[in-house]
Amino acid sequence: MTPNICTSLLLLFLVNSVWTRTVRQVYDELDPEHWSHYTSECPRECFCPPSFPNALYCDNKGLKEIPPIPARIWYLYLQNNLIETISEKPFVNATHLRWINLNKNKITNGGIESGALSKLKRLLYLFLEDNELEEVPAPLPVGLEQLRLARNKISKIPEGVFSNLENLTMLDLHQNSLLDSALQSDTFQGLNNLMQLNIAKNSLKKMPLSIPANTLQLFLDNNSIEVIPENYFSAIPKVTFLRLNYNKLSDDGIPPNGFNVSSILDLQLSHNQLTKIPPINAHLEHLHLDHNRIKSVNGTQICPVSIAIEEDYGFYGNIPRLRYLRLDGNEIQPPIPLDIMICFRLLQAVVI
Repeated sequence: MTPNICTSLLLLFLVNSVWTRTVRQVYDELDPEHWSHYTSECPRECFCPPSFPNALYCDNKGLKEIPPIPARIWYLYLQNNLIETISEKPFVNATHLRWINLNKNKITNGGIESGALSKLKRLLYLFLEDNELEEVPAPLPVGLEQLRLARNKISKIPEGVFSNLENLTMLDLHQNSLLDSALQSDTFQGLNNLMQLNIAKNSLKKMPLSIPANTLQLFLDNNSIEVIPENYFSAIPKVTFLRLNYNKLSDDGIPPNGFNVSSILDLQLSHNQLTKIPPINAHLEHLHLDHNRIKSVNGTQICPVSIAIEEDYGFYGNIPRLRYLRLDGNEIQPPIPLDIMICFRLLQAVVI
């Protein structure tokens, strides 16, 4: 037997062995005995997919209360129901829960039994959007990584509610009823690993106090903010994405070099009251200034480095990194000034 034939037979044997094991694994996973086991545990109002045994789908069922949750469940989907309460009883056996989606229900703070949430020790993701909460629920599971509370009626954040949530990386509070008075200097204390904070569509007139130092993404769109305090961003030195669209910022409300921050790569200031482009940093890559009151653009004035110095460094030197500039909805008339192109050599798109 030639070497080539031997090699081919060996490969065929290995492939068939792997294929057989793979088919056996799939068959085992979908074994009818397992199906019946999952079906017997599954609440009759819900769906337990045999191919995803750790998930329980109870969404869009018109439920008014949470059914008993089997012990094997990690992922629980309860969105789009009529649930008003969260009690401890349905979760007695569900000690492995990682994910709960309770969006679009009718849950109030009074309907949450004390300790019902905090006893879910392994919970990582909690979605309570589109409910009827008037304050951030407490106490919360200490291991949470994401907390989504958008589109409620939240006007109060209880003292210390976040103090033990060291693993939280994302907090979404957008489209609630938060006033400046709700955000005290210690409100976000304890959120040492927070990366995204969304407080858009509230009723803030001032920049919030004491944003966690590790925050990368800060969303404050659709408020009534008028002023950026001096050196505000020095306390959040890692902020990369900053959204302040649809506020009331004017030229007088922005201190000199207020946005000249090396960490900011994406700056959105659309739909404000600016008449000129504020000083920016050479590291900025995306700048949104559409729908303000800007009448003209002077590339020499807004260039974050001297054009003469830029020429000395050459193309591969320390040139500004701006790639996208949006200026439509202002009073600027085309064409784009040549000095804009000379300064920002990496520009790929300008909307005017």
